[in-house]
Formats: sequence, structure tokens, C-alpha cells
Amino acid sequence: MADRPLSPHLQIYTPMLTMVLSIVHRLTGVALYLGTLLLCWWLIAAATGPEYFAYVQDFMGSYLGRLILFGYTWALLHHMFGGLRHLFWDTGRGFDLPTAELTARWTIIASVVTTLVIWGAGYWMMGVLS
Repeated sequence: MADRPLSPHLQIYTPMLTMVLSIVHRLTGVALYLGTLLLCWWLIAAATGPEYFAYVQDFMGSYLGRLILFGYTWALLHHMFGGLRHLFWDTGRGFDLPTAELTARWTIIASVVTTLVIWGAGYWMMGVLS
């Protein structure tokens, strides 16, 4: 029995950036589903009445609510840039390791920078950042 070949698994493979991003892409998809439930909660609160809407707005404006919304923004953008990466692969290009690594890095950079720009612009428009 000791001579049987082992099936490949995470203890044998060295984690690569592309492998990690594949997992993160799936996780951001789940996060988007949960975040969409929050969006529905907000819309239902708006339709319910001003008192309940104020309650939901207070939660969304709290530190926890803003952290969740920030994470939702990043998940949305990261999933989008990952989707664009997959669309690029659908053309039959970008499968070589250097290009795959480069697009993986750009997916991370683009999602983080775009999230920060959007939130910075939002705070600037509210007058928090001068």
C-alpha cells in the first residue's frame, strides 16, 4: 500500500498567485451574494418607511456598516477585474505563466486602487476630505 501514488493536493502544490486568485474570485462571488442581500435590505427599508430607513442608514453609516460596504466595494471590483481577466483568457491568450502572473498582479492592484479612489471620491464629495 505504501507504493500507491498520492493524489495531488494543497500539501504537494506550492500555492501560486493565480491559484490564490482563483479561490478569491469564488469567495468574492459569495461576498457579492451576501452584499446584495444587504442592498435588498436597504431598498426594502426605503420602501417600508422613514423610521426603518433611518435605522438601516444608521447601521450602514456605523464603523461596522462602512467596513462591510468597503469590503463589498472591493469584492465587486475584484470580481469584475477577475472577470475581465477571464474574458481575456476566453480569447485564447494569456495562458503562459508570465502573462498569467502579470494579469493576476494587475487584478489585485486595480481592485485595491479603484476601491480606494471610489471611497476617497465619496468622502471628498461629502466634504470629509478637503
